[in-house]
Amino acid sequence: MQDNVSVYFYRPTDTEVVRLFYLILQMNETVGKLEEEALRRKERLRQLARKSANQNEETSCENGGAREFSDIPKNYQPECTILNEGSIEAAGVGDVQTEITAQLEMMKTPIIIEDIDIVNLAPRKPDWDLKRDVSKKLEKLERRTQKAIAELIRERLKEGQSQDILQAVNVASSAASIARNVVDQTDGD
Repeated sequence: MQDNVSVYFYRPTDTEVVRLFYLILQMNETVGKLEEEALRRKERLRQLARKSANQNEETSCENGGAREFSDIPKNYQPECTILNEGSIEAAGVGDVQTEITAQLEMMKTPIIIEDIDIVNLAPRKPDWDLKRDVSKKLEKLERRTQKAIAELIRERLKEGQSQDILQAVNVASSAASIARNVVDQTDGD
């Protein structure tokens, strides 16, 4: 048993084909630009590497040349003064008297202790932060809920009034029919 299934193929319009072709050309141009920029960056990096290699040769020590050590001890002091420029100077002995007087002056100023708030010290429930974050959203929902409840009450009152009117009309019509019956009975007697 064969099912007749029709398949529809989307055939783009000529303008869509032209637009797609134009987009492909633009993409190829941007890819070409990116490749050119990458090649320029690589060339600049090669030039910087050559430049730094030339500077290293110039700054190498004249008496020993450039030495390559695989294991340099931590307390290694190079003989060349150029290499010592980057080292850290030894810490000098500070004036203890000035430091002590500065600390004593700081102690003279009164330290203001803020009032301790018991609420901040008391332990909080594990979900206090969730409640804090959700409270704003809940306020909005509470307002919407109150408005919806008021609207429902109004609708019910309107329905109730219409039912009261219908009952009044029914009572009036039944009263009129009773009155007619009474009048008819009295006329017949």
